[in-house]
Amino acid sequence: MNLSPEKKIAGVLVPLFALRGTDDLGIGDTGALREFIDWTAEIGFKLVQLLPINETGTDNSPYNAISAMAIEPTTLHLAPNSPQDLTPEDFDASVADVDLRSLRLGEVKYRQVKKLKRRIMEKAFANFSAHAGEKRQLEFRTFCEEESAWLRDYAFFRALMEENDDSAAWNRWPAQHQSIKKAQTWLRGLRQDRQAALATRQNFFCYVQWIAYQQWRAIKSYAEERGVALMGDIPFGVSYYSADVFARPDEFVLDWCGGAPPEPYFKDDTFTQKWGQNWGIPLYRWDRMRADNFEWWRERVRAVRRIFHLFRIDHVLGFYRIYAFPWRPRKNKQFLPLDWNQMLQQTSGRAPHFVPRHDETAENCEANKREGEEYLRVVLDEAGATRVIGEDLGMVPHYVRPNLRALGIAGFKIPQWEVRGDQVTPGNEYERLSVATYSTHDHKPIRTLWEEAFEHPTVTSEQSRFDLAKIGVFAGFDPRIDEVDFEKDFYPAIMGALFRSEAWLAIVMITDLLARKYRFNVPGTQANLNWTRRIRRSIAQLISSPKEQKRMRLIHELLVKTGRI
Repeated sequence: MNLSPEKKIAGVLVPLFALRGTDDLGIGDTGALREFIDWTAEIGFKLVQLLPINETGTDNSPYNAISAMAIEPTTLHLAPNSPQDLTPEDFDASVADVDLRSLRLGEVKYRQVKKLKRRIMEKAFANFSAHAGEKRQLEFRTFCEEESAWLRDYAFFRALMEENDDSAAWNRWPAQHQSIKKAQTWLRGLRQDRQAALATRQNFFCYVQWIAYQQWRAIKSYAEERGVALMGDIPFGVSYYSADVFARPDEFVLDWCGGAPPEPYFKDDTFTQKWGQNWGIPLYRWDRMRADNFEWWRERVRAVRRIFHLFRIDHVLGFYRIYAFPWRPRKNKQFLPLDWNQMLQQTSGRAPHFVPRHDETAENCEANKREGEEYLRVVLDEAGATRVIGEDLGMVPHYVRPNLRALGIAGFKIPQWEVRGDQVTPGNEYERLSVATYSTHDHKPIRTLWEEAFEHPTVTSEQSRFDLAKIGVFAGFDPRIDEVDFEKDFYPAIMGALFRSEAWLAIVMITDLLARKYRFNVPGTQANLNWTRRIRRSIAQLISSPKEQKRMRLIHELLVKTGRI
């Protein structure tokens, strides 16, 4: 595919779980993604951006995966003969006692969805084990051998999770399970029948990943046929409770948690404003990773490169320096009311700070830049011809963006944040090697900002009016936009302005494209609705809706006028 920045294109960002496909099982999957690719291709979009697709833990956050390599099993499209080992009879038997209509309504019901999809895959695996021909068995063994660098440890970790009530919290497992070496010793001491049973369970988890990689490689090929590029996402960190940390503990710092510094922009999150975002991810021992040529990072890049045409690195700032907390996120509420001295008393004098060093001296800035560039060159080396985008938002050190440009990594342009002095930067001044978008999965949709600013006042209404005024200026309006009609005037103007910008990629969040108000995530919180909301209409309903047809005709015309088709 031609993904040269010389050709400007436009795309849509959508969380896969939020899509409603034909006959899905309560969550967006590769089948729904195929439908979505068809819809976006007809409109004129050339790119679909997804959140990370790695296997998630109990919080269901795509940015807190229990494996940096394994694909989330709920992304699989499961139906009669999909995978080919799943007979129609076994599929029907698996869903016979499930109220599918209820499962599909409303938000993602993860516990029920995961249980159902696991049950279906167990049936497919049993059929594969009993009936697969030699050629198919050889394909499976070949996959396991080719992916053995991560797959064996992952499958063992998942089998151990089953032994421990499906908990990934390995530090709370029995002592004989708490490290991979101890667990391997424990395994060798079991009776032969127990060892065989655990080997079968590990084979099951390998089988799920084999099917997952097949389906995702197929969807990549399908997207290419439709002229649509798939953009993936590599989170900077990985969960403390992950197969990676369990198998390679020497490569992680486990007594500090990575996150982001205090951020005044998120007015609805007092902890983030006061202390920052504590993501709970372990820090990296870069010196240990360097000793084996950063093989773990290379594996991550290889995994995403096989499935996506280009990928974004979430929190690329972390390669240069990352904000570290001396407490786990579960203690955030305990620390929220404390002042600095009280916090130090609780942590034995250890304070949140930047690692490996702060940016307060020229020497430190140069060292952080030099080391960050070294690590990013590893990513670029492994990415090869696959384009890399860096999410460079938040408190960005002065040296980061020039360094990313020098490396050929596209950074982000959020129009309402691109301000020099008091002036909003016009889109025709954006660097070509950049990604322009009004919002990501972390931000309030534009329609929500509008509601807060002009329809239903809230404590953040002033901030919303401020942001909308800057978006309005970017789109050519007078800063006073309170008498402008959203649908008739504001929406067409802001979409046109985004597409007219000089940015290589102009990406629209699905909620902004549809002018919806709901959010998929509120940063720094563990809100019940985070990562569960689904688009209210199915893709088929979006296609057939006269209102959405009219809106998408407008988008198509704008894409044509701005040369992004």
